Amino acid sequence: MDKRFEFQKPQKDSFMTDASVIVDKETGVNYLFVRSGYGAGLCPLIDAEGKPIVSR
Repeated sequence: MDKRFEFQKPQKDSFMTDASVIVDKETGVNYLFVRSGYGAGLCPLIDAEGKPIVSR
């Protein structure tokens, strides 16, 4: 099965907090994923003009 998302190695900030960048292989859009304790968040990374950062 082809995996659509590429997960980069997480960076640990503390015992229960880590952050990683996820890249959508179909669109190239980069997302920031942060997990801390029981909570987590996901958002697209944007440039200075407000456009999504795309890796191709």
